[in-house]
Order: sequence, then structure tokens, then C-alpha cells
Amino acid sequence: MRSLKRAKRWLVLGHRWLGIGTGLFFAVWLLSGLVMLYVPFPSLTEAERLARLPPLALNQVGVAPAEALRAAVLPAPPRSFGLEMRGDAPVYRIVSAEGALATVSAVTGAVLPPVAPDAALAWVRGQTGRAAGVRTLERDQWTVAGRYDPLRPFHVVALGDGAGTELYVSGVTGAVVLDTTARERFWNWLGAVPHWLYPTPLRARPDLWRDVVLWVSGFGVAGALSGLALGIWRLRPRRRYPSGSATPYRGIARLHHLFGVVGGLGLLTFVASGWLSMNPNRWFSGPSPDAAMRQGYAGVAPLPGLGEIRAAPAGTVALRFIAAGGTTRLVALDAAGGRRVTPAVDEVAIRAAAPGLMPGAQLAGVERLAAYDAYWYAHHDAKPLPVFRLAFDDPAGTWFHVDATTGELLDRLDRSGRVHRWLFAALHRLDLPVLISNRPAWDVAQWLLNGLGLVVALTGVVMGWRRLRRPRPAFGTRG
Repeated sequence: MRSLKRAKRWLVLGHRWLGIGTGLFFAVWLLSGLVMLYVPFPSLTEAERLARLPPLALNQVGVAPAEALRAAVLPAPPRSFGLEMRGDAPVYRIVSAEGALATVSAVTGAVLPPVAPDAALAWVRGQTGRAAGVRTLERDQWTVAGRYDPLRPFHVVALGDGAGTELYVSGVTGAVVLDTTARERFWNWLGAVPHWLYPTPLRARPDLWRDVVLWVSGFGVAGALSGLALGIWRLRPRRRYPSGSATPYRGIARLHHLFGVVGGLGLLTFVASGWLSMNPNRWFSGPSPDAAMRQGYAGVAPLPGLGEIRAAPAGTVALRFIAAGGTTRLVALDAAGGRRVTPAVDEVAIRAAAPGLMPGAQLAGVERLAAYDAYWYAHHDAKPLPVFRLAFDDPAGTWFHVDATTGELLDRLDRSGRVHRWLFAALHRLDLPVLISNRPAWDVAQWLLNGLGLVVALTGVVMGWRRLRRPRPAFGTRG
């Protein structure tokens, strides 16, 4: 009994001070998470990017893709390779296997230098018909993520429209890589920035930011877990307290206790799955195939010639060259996102390319998905259909998804990635099949669980504030 009382006392003290330290974080996370349900972090979608591109001036293309690739001097086949307009001239845009960028003129074959602010302003004005001004920056709140590092600096062009739109033009490539509006910028200060602990000075230091998020959310897990344990321990639904209540507390503490028992599991689930999103100890593999997988899947594939380039349909705004199994497909994209692929893709071709992905493993099966399922779905991001799912018999049980229209390798999903899908996406985002197929039900579930958690967090903040403001005995007195 003495040990039990001691454990209970430490549980009470631990939860009290963990709650004081993390209660405000819980409240901010839950409120900002509700904002993020409706206003995501600014990004440029592929549909938005294509809609702004002018039609390709195919008659100006005088350099074949193979010549452009030689001019870029890459040590390995590129990760992505395409043709589109930069200003009033066509250019090849090349991304190496290591992520290095090269822009090669499709007119002269020269590797193009960095872009000046005036040129970016002129190109945006030519595309949109308006541009109020330009400023240059290395990074800001909306370009703080590491994926923007190869594209820095940015020339930010304000359109001067009613939405307060700003387009970010890469000083390296001359491509528009991000757009933001005044509404997005405002709401993200209340949404993603506090939710992800994303202020620029911290996020610009990735290792420090990761450690801060892991430690803060780790303390949050401890606070929520201790509170749930204590709440269940002190609840007496049958053998009630002398007051006749199932809880020994009164006032706001009573509210905190009862809502904590009901909503504590949801709160614990949210913060624990958020902690797991940071991939502690690198327990989960990422979704991006590595360079060897991409190169093995592509094979040695000859590129299209000038004749094939110039034969692209009218209205084409971008051409992409996608290699799979020793064949390069020419994908012509229009401003509405329509795709014409030459030659066509079929399952036989994908099966022939698949062994290059994992030379040490056997292809266990190929499934064609014409509809979304629990592992391939488009609740938060646009994802194409149909796709092929390639399953291998390696120890990690790896899957790959391949666009069934273009043959493009889209992602990798091994057993750890599938576990992460349930531990993070299902528990943190509520991406459960029964909910993501019924958006109103998903919204109701989010508001219900976040609302319960908010009552727990806000009552905890009030109790913590009262505890901190409680007068302390004067030094040297007894009490």
C-alpha cells in the first residue's frame, strides 16, 4: 500500500507539472490543427503550375533532348527531364539523381545562367498580364523547407490582385515554384506555423527543429499518458466518493477530470502520432525510391528526337520524358492537365521494367488499381488513377506504385511505411477508409475529438495558471 501511495503521489506530481508545461502546447496544437483542416500550407500544385504555363513554341526547338542532357553534364540518368517555356523561349528542365538542377536552352543548347529579378518580373507579367513589383529573398516563412534549397534565391512577384497573390520564381531555374495568397498567409500563421513549430529561424535549422519537435511532443505524450492513467485511477463510477460523485474534484478540476477520461485517449493518440510523424530513431522508411531504384527501373532508354518533339499536339504546355524498362515515353501535357502518352503503357511493359527496381528480389504480384484504397488515396494530395501496384518478396515486403498512364514511378511503400500509414495518417489525420470516403463524417469526427481535447487542454491551462499564481510561503516560515 505504501508503494502504491508513493506511485500515486508521483503520478499526480508528474502530471501536474507536465500539464503545466505542455497544456498550452496542447491547446495551440488542437486549435491550429482545426485551421489546417481547411487551409493547408502554401504550395504550388501541378494543376496550378500547368494552368499558368504558355503553350510550347515547338517551332523554336532546335536542340534534341539528348544534346541538352549532354550539355547538363550529369553523372547519371536524371530523376526528371522535361521541356516547357521560360519567358518566350523553350527550355529543358533537368533534375539530377542527387537533386541538382540544370536549365538548358532548347534553342541554343547552352546551360542558362541564374535569373535576374527584372527578367522574373517580365516573365510573370507576360504569363498573367499583371505584376505589381518584385523582391528577392533567400528564404521566408513559406520557403523554409529543405526541398526549396536547390531553388534559392527567390524573386517574389506580387500580382497586385484582390487575393494578394505572390508568385515565387526560382533564381536558379526561372520557374514559378510556389504561389501564396493573403488568405493563405494569414491563416497559416494560425495553422501550420504554430502546429508544426515552424517559425523560420527554427525551421531553417532542420536538425535543431527536429529535436525540438521530438522533445516537446515527447513531453506531451508523457503528460497525456499520465493524465489518462490518473483520470482512470481516480474515477469511481460504482464505489462513489462521499459526495456521491464519481470524481473527487469540484469546479474546473471536475470538468478537467471527466473530459480527460472521455477525451484523454484521443488527445494521447493525436500527440503520440504527431511524435511518430517525426520518425524517431528512423523507424520508418520514406516513400521516395532511391537513385539506384529509379535508375534500375528506367534502364538504358534512348530519348525522343526532334521530330517527335515537334509533333506534339497543339496546346501542349509541357513535355516530359519518362523512362521505364529501356523505353522513354513522351508525355504531352496541356494547361488543363490532359495527358497524351507515346508509346502507350501496358502491364507487360511495367512487368518488364519492374525487376530493375529490386535486383535481389522477385516480383510477387502486379495489381492494377482503378479506385483508391487504404494505401493509395487522395484525401490530402492529388494522386493519379489508375496505378499499378508492384509487390516484391523482399524481407521488407516492398510495394511500388506506378502511374498506369505514363509509366512514371510514383512511390515506394514497404512494411514499415504501411505501419506508419496507420500510426500517423490514420491516428493523427483520421485517414480511416470509412471516414475519407465520407468527407462530412471525417469533419465531424475531427471536430468532436479536437473539441474534447480542447476542453481538457484549456481547463488544464487554467488550473496550471492558478497553481503558478498561488502565493508561496515566505522564506523561513513554516506552513
